[in-house]
Amino acid sequence: MAQRILALAGEEGPERLQEALQSLGEGELGDMVTRQALKGRETAALLRGIFKGSPCSQPSGVLRRLQVYKHCIPLVESGDLHLGKVSEIIGLLMLEARHLPGHALAELATLFVDVIKGGSLSNGKSLELFSTVLTALASSKESLPYGKGELNGEEFKKQLINTLCSSKWDPQNVIHLANMFRDIPLSGEELQFVVEKILRMFSKLDLQEIPPLVYQLLLLSAKGSKKTVLEGIISFFNQLDKRQKEEQRVPQSVDLEVATVPLDQLRHVEGTVILHIVSVINLDQDLGEELIKHLKTEQQKDPGRALCPFSVALLLSVAVKHRLQEQIFDFLKTSITRSCKDLQFLQASKFLQDLFPQQYDVTAVILEVVKNSAFGWDHVTQGLVDLGFSLMESYEPKKSFGGKAADTNYGLSRMPAQQACRLGASILLETFKVHEPIRSDILEQVLNRVLTKAASPVSHFIDLLSNIVVSAPLVLQTSSSKVTETFDNLSFLPIDTVQGLLRAVQPLLKVSMSVRDSLILVLQKAIFSRQLDARKAAVAGFLLLLRNFKVLGSLSTSQCSQVIGASQVQADVHACYNSAANEAFCLEILGSLRRCLSQQADVRLMLYEGFYDVLRRNSQLASSIMETLLSQIKKYYLPQPDLLPPLKLEGCIMAQGDQIFLQEPLAHLLCCIQHCLAWYKSTVRLCQGAEDDDEEEDVGFEENFEEMLESVTRRMIKSELEDFELDKSADFSLSSGVGVKNNIYAIQVMGICEVLIEYNFNIGNFSKNKFEDILGLFTCYNKLSEILKEKAGKNKSTSGNKTAQSFLSMGFVSTLLTALFRDNAQSHEESLAVLRSSTEFLRYAVSVALQKVQQLEETGQTDGPDGQNPEKMFQNLCKITRVLLWRYTSIPTVVEESGKKKGKSISLLCLEGLLRIFNTVQQLYTARIPQFLQALDITDGDAEETDINVTEKAAFQIRQFQRSLVNQFSRAEDDFSPKETQSLITVLSTLSRLLDPASQQFLQFLTWTVKVCKENGLEDIACCKGLLSLLFSLHVLYKSPVSLLRELAQDIHACLGDIDQDIEVESLSHFAIVNTKTAAPTVCLLVLGQADKVLEEVDWLIKKLTSLGSDTSGNKKDSSQASNQTQALEKGVILQLGTLLTVYHELVQTALPAGSCVDTLLRSLSKTYAILTSLIKHYIQACRSTSSMIPGRLEKLVKLSGSHLTPQCYSFITYVQNIHSESLSFAEEKKKKKKEDEAATISTVMAKVLRDTKPIPNLIFAIEQYEKFLIHLSKKSKVNLMQYMKLSTSRDFRINASMLDSALQERNTEDVENEPVNNQSSTAEQSDENHEPKKKRRREK
Repeated sequence: MAQRILALAGEEGPERLQEALQSLGEGELGDMVTRQALKGRETAALLRGIFKGSPCSQPSGVLRRLQVYKHCIPLVESGDLHLGKVSEIIGLLMLEARHLPGHALAELATLFVDVIKGGSLSNGKSLELFSTVLTALASSKESLPYGKGELNGEEFKKQLINTLCSSKWDPQNVIHLANMFRDIPLSGEELQFVVEKILRMFSKLDLQEIPPLVYQLLLLSAKGSKKTVLEGIISFFNQLDKRQKEEQRVPQSVDLEVATVPLDQLRHVEGTVILHIVSVINLDQDLGEELIKHLKTEQQKDPGRALCPFSVALLLSVAVKHRLQEQIFDFLKTSITRSCKDLQFLQASKFLQDLFPQQYDVTAVILEVVKNSAFGWDHVTQGLVDLGFSLMESYEPKKSFGGKAADTNYGLSRMPAQQACRLGASILLETFKVHEPIRSDILEQVLNRVLTKAASPVSHFIDLLSNIVVSAPLVLQTSSSKVTETFDNLSFLPIDTVQGLLRAVQPLLKVSMSVRDSLILVLQKAIFSRQLDARKAAVAGFLLLLRNFKVLGSLSTSQCSQVIGASQVQADVHACYNSAANEAFCLEILGSLRRCLSQQADVRLMLYEGFYDVLRRNSQLASSIMETLLSQIKKYYLPQPDLLPPLKLEGCIMAQGDQIFLQEPLAHLLCCIQHCLAWYKSTVRLCQGAEDDDEEEDVGFEENFEEMLESVTRRMIKSELEDFELDKSADFSLSSGVGVKNNIYAIQVMGICEVLIEYNFNIGNFSKNKFEDILGLFTCYNKLSEILKEKAGKNKSTSGNKTAQSFLSMGFVSTLLTALFRDNAQSHEESLAVLRSSTEFLRYAVSVALQKVQQLEETGQTDGPDGQNPEKMFQNLCKITRVLLWRYTSIPTVVEESGKKKGKSISLLCLEGLLRIFNTVQQLYTARIPQFLQALDITDGDAEETDINVTEKAAFQIRQFQRSLVNQFSRAEDDFSPKETQSLITVLSTLSRLLDPASQQFLQFLTWTVKVCKENGLEDIACCKGLLSLLFSLHVLYKSPVSLLRELAQDIHACLGDIDQDIEVESLSHFAIVNTKTAAPTVCLLVLGQADKVLEEVDWLIKKLTSLGSDTSGNKKDSSQASNQTQALEKGVILQLGTLLTVYHELVQTALPAGSCVDTLLRSLSKTYAILTSLIKHYIQACRSTSSMIPGRLEKLVKLSGSHLTPQCYSFITYVQNIHSESLSFAEEKKKKKKEDEAATISTVMAKVLRDTKPIPNLIFAIEQYEKFLIHLSKKSKVNLMQYMKLSTSRDFRINASMLDSALQERNTEDVENEPVNNQSSTAEQSDENHEPKKKRRREK
């Protein structure tokens, strides 16, 4: 039959063909097509024949065509046919579909929908035909029956799509269906239906099928609904990531059905999806713009949903395209700083923490992206690197006025900008560790920045470089050429940068001989440079090499940890170089350094400060270094035993024209000798047993040094100041050459005395004679010190009043203090009594400790041996703290006699020292605070470190200072020390930061602080300020301080009286600390400052409320959760504002003195009204979007503002204007009395009045804005909120009614006398003048 039809189809006339086809039954026709298709012979020709014999003009023809279509669709989907044959059939059917009438198309489309619902599609090939059918149907103008009515083609298509999207889809067909919809013209609404349906199918698909589906969806988004597509994809992967994280957190998941895919599979799928999105954005720029726009909007509402690891990775991949890079980085940087600020804001307030228990941290999210990028996300790495550098450059440490970086690299990064900079460094370091191909690029960029940004602080880049080198020193060998290139520029860099850079690349020097050799060449050139900085750089470099290239036989330095040590490179250096080469190399460097001993003082100084560290790490160089030092000191030492003074000071200075410079820092040279000798005796001599030759040679210089130091000590004690050409009559001004010379001499002599004090104490072994020598040396030091202080006092313009930096080492200071105050050994008692008898010496010891701690706090290190060793510094700090704490708590200041001389008492110095130490430990040793507190607790010094409770230990220390403060308050007025009280309060504030705000100890401390403020009528301004600041800082971490502010405001009102002098304020004194001396301005300004912080919190909350209100996501669960959160936030905001209004209610009725209090209060009131306006705007928006009723508590708040604030504000404005007019009239009176200087006087008063009244118009505007939006809200909510607001009675133009009446009466009487007839007109005039301003007011409203 098939052959016959094919033959008939070849004829011209269709009549016979039509007859033949009519003779076939429906089943026969279908069987024939199937047989032909399965044989693979001329199927298309057969179908063409059937279509030729079934013209669409005849109903039978249309019917037959439909039969063919209905038969072919299952046939194509059966999977029995070859794919080529399927394509051939579908192509033909698609061509012929356009000729079908509308009803046939409708029937066919309905059949397709049923097939899709039934899930009987296998390869989805027939869907190409479905898209053609739907397209043809949409253009059909016929009325088609649908249900009980009729629809046109377009509407019929819409109904079909609606039905299709509402039905269940087989997950296998989703990709085919998504592809099909691309070929159908869809309206915006239809497209939205389709996109939402496909997004809902994501969760039902196997993860591997998601990327192709995403690709189809993205291509579909070219028609529209871009935002929905992007939002759906990001949301889906965000949920998967969260579920994965949950499973990692709780590995034994009970619900096995929910167990998600393996992590690596998820990451690879995410990477593929990101690639698809990026490739589509390359073709469709609008999609990229939509992505940024969507994330920006989402970030305002819920940053956790907007910036998840997936969306950040996506943004960074898109950022590689330069057109969008700037927008994306700006958005990410803003998000990072905002997140840091929000976290900081939340941590500072318990009130906000209760409302926002979950805190979103964008930094953790970005670092997670770095971790995820290890799964082959190469397309993200370039974006990560660019973002890292962008953050480090945008938020780099700022250069302070003194030229030093304001953000020191050792401090805690507390500011958002610093945190952003740290995040940039972390991103780069982690990316460096994870991605090998990009390492050289990161290293090159870091080195380039160190070189090119030499003028601005580069400490953050050097720290990063150091961490990079530590993580992979061997990898850097491949980039060694870049490092050697950097070395060529060393001589042009600042010395701090050079030292940091060399320390950072030091591990590389141990594994790469070429790098080391190129560095040595550069340093040898630099040592002869004309530039001082270049020579200093050379010395720094050579000292570093000497420290790190050990000569074989050098002692282990395990007891002295180094900042960046050899532990970073596991290979021992001797594996690369033999010891003989090392020794020759080190001696060659020493030879170069000896030349530096004839250069400027700065260069010599670096050498003297560096030699000790070299010795400690490379003990085989001891004899060479000691010989060098011996030959150097001999140039200045006078060996004759009776000559005074023992050292040639004139050889240490150099004159150039009129100017005099220090040429040889003699005190530093002696200091270096003293430390090297002490180390040599304690370490090397103990280990030298059999090496006799060396010993003899070494003993020579050791004896030399000992004799020399002994002789210098003896002669220094005998020397008078005149021997050094220094006495009280000498000139110490820095403006003359003689004065400069005398200053240099004085500082050198004082330094020599200090060095000898340390030397004699160390070798003295508690001998009485030695301690008497120490006292003799101190007498010499003290005389000079007093002269310098006296001269500095007289001539304040000089910088000489700065105390010279002490030469004592931190280790010695801790030993000395322990001996002076805590050594109870019987054998030491007699000798220590010598030192203890001198109060001046005790005070000196404590003040040096104070100086050392200050230096540590400011620079992160101290002068002298181990000054850069954090571990040693920490141990010394603990020792010093123990002594100072014992001394302060055991001997109260009142007991101590400060002696006849002026100066702080030792106890007060101890307290200052403790305050500095507590600050320093919290800054530098945050991680070691538990060990620090443990070290202070003498009772259980041997307790295990694991169970240290910081809160308990801190509370114990706090109790000691609480007792001291209570003792201060209980003293008689004459004995009360404001300075000590202030320091105690600051110490308590510092220690309170260590308490856990949720602990019982914190609550007890807060209660105690409240009690102290209530019971003590402190009149000292500074102490009052400190105590109240402490109270507020504690209170905000416990709960909102608004009720506390209200009580303080009532006290201020009671203390200063009312603006209406006739009213007597009821005195309800809550806090004794508020009294006539402290109420204004101190307490008033503190209360207003705290109120402003509360207003900031409320403002922040209202912004959050607005963003929550604009969140219209369709998820019901989310929206109900958001609604609950909104209600909680609204309640919090209104309660805060309600209590704040009562605070202002008290303050605006208080007779505050003109000046800062009035000015601050007016500004604060303007801010309050602005925030009230923001809240009203939020409710106007809420009424628009949800048509919900306004809550009763808002009505109460509006009522409170209308009754308790606005009227009082206007009265207060009148009061302010009155006090200013009084001051003006007072100035006028003075002007009349004194004609001289009258213009200046009146202009200054006028300027002050103008300045102080400037906030008044702003406040009036703020009140009017508030009332304007209240009217809007009243209209929207149908609640009359304006019933609570009274018409205002005060403006910038103010007509005083009583004065106006009296003036008019006077005029009236005059008119009556002159023209009695005009009486009526004058009355009319009066009424007009009275009513006109009211009209104006109403118009303003």
